[in-house]
Formats: sequence, structure tokens, C-alpha cells
Amino acid sequence: MEWKLFADLAEHAGDREVSVAADPGDTVGDALDALLDDRPALAERVLEDGELRSQINLLRNGADVRSQEKGLETELEAGDELALFPPVSGG
Repeated sequence: MEWKLFADLAEHAGDREVSVAADPGDTVGDALDALLDDRPALAERVLEDGELRSQINLLRNGADVRSQEKGLETELEAGDELALFPPVSGG
């Protein structure tokens, strides 16, 4: 499964795109765990007390995972696109 990382998250991971060992049927949470196991420098930035920080946006196919019924327990399907975004501000 491929993750796309943006802004400082890409800097912490050392790359904008990271492949992890997650397959269809695994959950978004499984893919996140695989990402953080592979790129531990990201964990401090995206987790707080072991949970995804509220200001970090985790998207599956362009939709915020938190808005989906099962959240991080949403099962992955072939071709899914996963992305992590830090808080966005502008003016």
C-alpha cells in the first residue's frame, strides 16, 4: 500500500511517498502502524498518547477517515490511496 505524505510529514519520513506492507482486507489503522514502524520519526509528529493527533488529516481515497463509519478500522481495498496531511492554515 502506498502512502502520500505532505509538508513536514514528508520531511520526517524522508520521502513524499512510502510503500508499506498492507494488503486489501487490512485496515487503515494497520497501514498506519506499518508506516510508523517503517518511519518511526513520524510517530511523534502524528500520534499523541498512542492515538492519531486530532489536527493530523488522514485521507483514504480523498475522504477523511474520521468521517467514515469505521474510522481507522475501515478495511482497505485494492487501489486505495492513503495520505497524511499536517494542519493547513493560510490567509
